[in-house]
Amino acid sequence: MSIEPLAVKYEESAHPIAGSWRPIFREVVKAFAEDDFELSQGVAGVALVDPSIASQNRAYVRNYGELLVELPEDTWATSCAQWMGQHWEVLVDLYTEGEGASDLVLTGYMNELNGKPQFTVGLIYVP
Repeated sequence: MSIEPLAVKYEESAHPIAGSWRPIFREVVKAFAEDDFELSQGVAGVALVDPSIASQNRAYVRNYGELLVELPEDTWATSCAQWMGQHWEVLVDLYTEGEGASDLVLTGYMNELNGKPQFTVGLIYVP
């Protein structure tokens, strides 16, 4: 049995995405793959998405020219989080129908709210 990674508060380097956060990212990307960049149904553990961020992300993904797909297990091998003193900055590698592993990443930040993870969606782009 493998041990899921924990959220690490260490500013010197990035670490794997915490196991407890992964279901949140799976739900967010599942909604994005269904063209719901606003997360209109809501996702537990995710702050309301700024409408301008949702609009920018939809446009960027459309311009990229590939359809997003749900996150496979492989994404956790390359995605990361880094503690920034007040929150974790996250980079989640995204997958598309035509490419599999794509050049796209989902950014944002994770906080702890009443002891539970709270993700704020950032931009999707090619770094």
